[in-house]
Amino acid sequence: MSHRPPGTASRQAGFSLLEVLVALVILSLGLLGLAALQATGLKNNHSAYTRSQAALYAYDMIDRLRADRQAALAGSYNLTLAASAPTGNSLADTERANWLAQLAGLPGGDGSIDVTTAGVVTIIVQWNDSRATAGSSSATLQVVSQI
Repeated sequence: MSHRPPGTASRQAGFSLLEVLVALVILSLGLLGLAALQATGLKNNHSAYTRSQAALYAYDMIDRLRADRQAALAGSYNLTLAASAPTGNSLADTERANWLAQLAGLPGGDGSIDVTTAGVVTIIVQWNDSRATAGSSSATLQVVSQI
């Protein structure tokens, strides 16, 4: 037979419920932190994917320039940002139009090509990266190479 002071059992009866509630609050905060971490990871993953695609498109155009080096050195492949797709039937016009169509697969994708007479080519690829970065909405990749 136990001899407890009266009222002791009633004071301790809700203590375990309070412990459970505190544990649930701590667990909830931890899960919210994990959800925020997951969202940030997805944004960064998307940004890395679009940057990889932009690099592939830039190097693809450099390979096209190397395949038609004489026309590239003559300036047939030069293209400015925001230029419309060429409509001619020459190989250079077809290649530039196809490249711009590829860049359209990037969010707000656009590009420029500048080939000097010395064979130095500068490719710029721009796209909208507002999903991944809160401050800046435009991302740029610049590749300089020799053809």
